[in-house]
Amino acid sequence: MANQQILPLLLLALYTPFLLSANLAESSYEENDDSPIARFRQYLRINTAHPNPDYAPAVSFLKTQALSISLQTRVLEFVPSKPVLLVTWPGSNPSLPSVLLNSHMDSVPVEPEKWVHPPFSAIRSPDGKIFARGAQDDKCIAVQYLEAIRNLKAKNFKPTRTVHISYVPDEEIGGFDGAAKFVPSKEFEELNVGFYLDEGQASVTDEFRVFYADRSPWQLVIKAMGEPGHGSRMYDNSAMENMMKSVEAISKFRESQFNKVKAGMAANSEVISVNPVYVKAGIPSTTGFVMNMQPSEAEAGFDCRLPPTADPDLLKKRIAEEWAPDIRKMTYRITQTGPIRDHKGRPLMTRTDESNPWWSVFNQAIAAVGGKLAKPEILSSTSDSRYIRQMGIPALGFSPMTNTPILLHDHNEFLQDKVFLKGIEVYESIISSLSSFTQESDQRPAL
Repeated sequence: MANQQILPLLLLALYTPFLLSANLAESSYEENDDSPIARFRQYLRINTAHPNPDYAPAVSFLKTQALSISLQTRVLEFVPSKPVLLVTWPGSNPSLPSVLLNSHMDSVPVEPEKWVHPPFSAIRSPDGKIFARGAQDDKCIAVQYLEAIRNLKAKNFKPTRTVHISYVPDEEIGGFDGAAKFVPSKEFEELNVGFYLDEGQASVTDEFRVFYADRSPWQLVIKAMGEPGHGSRMYDNSAMENMMKSVEAISKFRESQFNKVKAGMAANSEVISVNPVYVKAGIPSTTGFVMNMQPSEAEAGFDCRLPPTADPDLLKKRIAEEWAPDIRKMTYRITQTGPIRDHKGRPLMTRTDESNPWWSVFNQAIAAVGGKLAKPEILSSTSDSRYIRQMGIPALGFSPMTNTPILLHDHNEFLQDKVFLKGIEVYESIISSLSSFTQESDQRPAL
């Protein structure tokens, strides 16, 4: 019995040095691995999550990669400590409007204890899943742009149009210190952008998703005022009673919109969504709240998303007359986080038909690598594309991820390695096609 116990220990002692050596060799190989996957994982390990995104190492990494393939780089800073990195591949005919590819450097916060792997470790599982915050949203495209250009350069491809890549901060918190400052700037105007490509979302099928518009986010805060009273009394127009009436009206509207989605009459992104975020009322006590006192104030917050087809004035009228009427001592505040119309008052939508020559080129580029596009959609959330469309520039949202669960902002965000590599091939086709497009009448195709 004793010998049976000793033997495994002797074997373990004998083979441990070899196992450690193999693990160290694998680790060393990974650190020195000069491959697209290794570079992707290196970028994922840079923590740019809010509330304290570290942009400096992200810019340094991306700039180093761009310079390694002889691209031009420029760092702009419209707000201190919030850099915009601009990468340029000059075309042979710089008089033609350029192509701009965009990616944001920041990502949303994480709850590390709810991840199977540390969220900034970029662990690659045996089945090829790369786990990290930003793997899908949207550090993948940041690296894929550069890897696609690296491959095109290796094939001696030379663009006719100039190709720019912009890496911007703060998209996840509205882009106000990023794209919103960059797009109206003189530096942006000098780029003479003719077409813009930004992030999209993963597709659970074998068809790529593409987005021609975003929903516009509104932050709605409603306040109700009323006389305080004893918890046993029942009387009209208390703060909480009026707030409950408003919540009921909003819930009915939300249900009417959601029913369209459930019935297949509209996609989620084609309706106005109104979702409660918080309710604040009551008098705090050491054990929770004072239960025998009705509060004099109540407040509720709602996240609203408007598709470009919605009439914002009608929604404002509904809020003023039904959801927060002053006759019930109610007030409201709407914070519009970004534009909802362009400078000519038109909805922020890019055409996806023959009237937009850029669409045809993009469509053909996807087909050239054996890809299929799903029906163009409105993005249910929002992206920096809205600032571009506001300028009258055609813009599409696109991330080449098929057969992939949608995990942006979720725990355990990951991207399959083979999906990442396929995306590089897709961008090779897109970049070569768009930068070779020489139609003269494309100065500003209609949105």
